[in-house]
Amino acid sequence: MTPPDVAQLSASRDSEPLQRFTQEIFAALPRADQRQWAHIYTRALLTAPGRKSGRNLADSVGMPEAAHNFHQFVNASPWDWLPVRRSLLQWGEERDRIRAWVVGMATVARRGEHCAGVHQRFLPERGRTVNCQAGIGMFLAGRQAHMPVAWRLLLPGRWAQDEGLRARTRIPAAVRDTTLVGHVLELVDSLVADSGSAPRPLVTDLSHEQGVGWLLRTLRARHYDFVVAVPDSLPARTRSGPVLGARRLLGLEGTVEDPVGRGGIRMRSRSVGLPGVAAGLPECRLFSVSAPDQQDRLWITNLVEETPEKLYRLSRHADASSAMKALTDEFGMAAFEGRSYPGWHHHMTLLSAAYAFSRLGGADSRLHVPAARRAA
Repeated sequence: MTPPDVAQLSASRDSEPLQRFTQEIFAALPRADQRQWAHIYTRALLTAPGRKSGRNLADSVGMPEAAHNFHQFVNASPWDWLPVRRSLLQWGEERDRIRAWVVGMATVARRGEHCAGVHQRFLPERGRTVNCQAGIGMFLAGRQAHMPVAWRLLLPGRWAQDEGLRARTRIPAAVRDTTLVGHVLELVDSLVADSGSAPRPLVTDLSHEQGVGWLLRTLRARHYDFVVAVPDSLPARTRSGPVLGARRLLGLEGTVEDPVGRGGIRMRSRSVGLPGVAAGLPECRLFSVSAPDQQDRLWITNLVEETPEKLYRLSRHADASSAMKALTDEFGMAAFEGRSYPGWHHHMTLLSAAYAFSRLGGADSRLHVPAARRAA
């Protein structure tokens, strides 16, 4: 791919902050043309109205002939997305006060069966099964935004077994099927390794997932803090009582009810232990929150010394739906035009960078025009 002259994109000074951003985030790309296209593509994601097709992205930067180049950069160019995400993680940590690491599900409906990872999946929020790609994102939850910094693609069933299918979609041999909670643990481990600051509590809603007990035990064994919404049936125990479902435990005598700030919000909680962990003093707190704007979910945390107010504030970070909606509506998460595994990761990395600049670039992010304002 022959890199165009960036001066073609804009003579205005507002491109300079974006150039500084992309130079930092994409510095690990080995070739100058790759870094050039990363800048152009990010700018296109920030400015293109409507659907983020290759044609629309190219038109938005005044280069209609570059649509093919955009497609090649995402789907065929051999660049490693992991160093880019590492830079994005550290950039976000420097610009916002990060309070939690949050997991969010990115599901995109797909026609056909040829895109990497496409499978039939029941989505609780839709109440039905859809044909989709399902990605798992890790977000930095700060004062200003939920910023995506890492992604995993679910590869269930035939995607773990059919070597011909894997070869056609360029899935690396080392990448195999992992459960959703297994991906969550991998994401936490990756942020612990790459972060420039101390680990933050993992805050996420896994109330519809299996294997949560294993994840909690593993997080605790690795000394990671967590506030996790769990299924009502999750096994837990009191200090001397039998193992029961979490919902039943919270109804037993000994449960404490505390007010949480103002507005009539109340928390019910009790100390519990996790099966599979050596018996002794309960090491976690099981709680639920009664609030007008929050679903009645059960949470388990190992932050047993924190106040009810702090736990309530942390639990509210679990919802990354507004960030996911923006990634879809404003940055074209569903507009991926490709089938390959590397292409999907390139796509998610580029739109994460554009989203981060739009939310945390301060006055420099004026380049971005939100979708609602474009429509107006």
